[in-house]
Amino acid sequence: MNGVPGLTAGYPSTRPRRLRRSPALRRLVSGVRMRPADLVLPLFVREGVDQPVPISSMPGVVQHTRSSLLKAAVEAVEAGVGGLILFGVPAEKDARGSAADDPAGIVQLALSDLVTEVGGDIVLMSDLCLDEYTDHGHCGLLTEAGEVDNDATLARYASIAVAQARAGAEVVAPSGMMDGQVGAIRAALDGAGFTDLPILAYSAKYASAFYGPFREAAQCAPRFGDRAGYQQDPARTVGEALREVALDLAEGADAVMVKPALAYLDVLRAVADAVDVPVAAYQVSGEYAMVEAAAAAGWIDRERAITETLTAIARAGADIILTYWAVEAARRLTAER
Repeated sequence: MNGVPGLTAGYPSTRPRRLRRSPALRRLVSGVRMRPADLVLPLFVREGVDQPVPISSMPGVVQHTRSSLLKAAVEAVEAGVGGLILFGVPAEKDARGSAADDPAGIVQLALSDLVTEVGGDIVLMSDLCLDEYTDHGHCGLLTEAGEVDNDATLARYASIAVAQARAGAEVVAPSGMMDGQVGAIRAALDGAGFTDLPILAYSAKYASAFYGPFREAAQCAPRFGDRAGYQQDPARTVGEALREVALDLAEGADAVMVKPALAYLDVLRAVADAVDVPVAAYQVSGEYAMVEAAAAAGWIDRERAITETLTAIARAGADIILTYWAVEAARRLTAER
């Protein structure tokens, strides 16, 4: 074949099963390898509670107190997880999401706690958006007509970025899908002296049905309408995602993200092939909940499903995977070495 003597493509000479005969052999030739350090654990911290609050649609995930958050962070460090990304649930919300950049807001306080407890041992990331903080549940300020005001929202994002940086965030991750958000945040961080703080942009974030459990966890479901006016349409081609990625990189993003992961593996592959910065993918709440629910019903093998989905995301090109199974998966990866 192809002019090489003795090289044939057919059975019985060619037997692909030769390299699948044993677990050790399969490990040796594996082309997709994950490390615990590739994983990021999303965590929710809630103001005004004295015990962790279970999330009914996400078994095993809770809204943490500031105290229980630290315990979860230490467990992640011990498992070798690469990063934490923090979401806040404030006690009070208003139209402008005032708690998002309040120095005494729940995320800023929690970041300060984490710096003291695990600073230097794990990367501390902060989700940068407004939906958890607004009383209307949208990701930005609203016009009198009830539409999200893109440009007015940029000023809020800039202020939030600086507040999170001052509290100790090592990476800020804007997820609101406002046009120009990365540039506004970069300018604000640089102006406040945080020129070395990286931005992980949620560049290709889709208006997905798989966010439902997260909205229970973060208490951020929109009170009216939906987010299809600013998040990407699942029916658009990969080209739109690549355009969003290119715009974010031009504005100063240091890494980019595709969200959700499993339903958008084609987008993830295209982005990974197109850029030379780290690419993250978020295995979102609905993906987590489906596996947990099916496993609880006895319909699938839970551990194999977790491993298979994470492997698929890595195979599609993710350098960083945000997953609620980060600690469990990290421990398993370590045990398999």
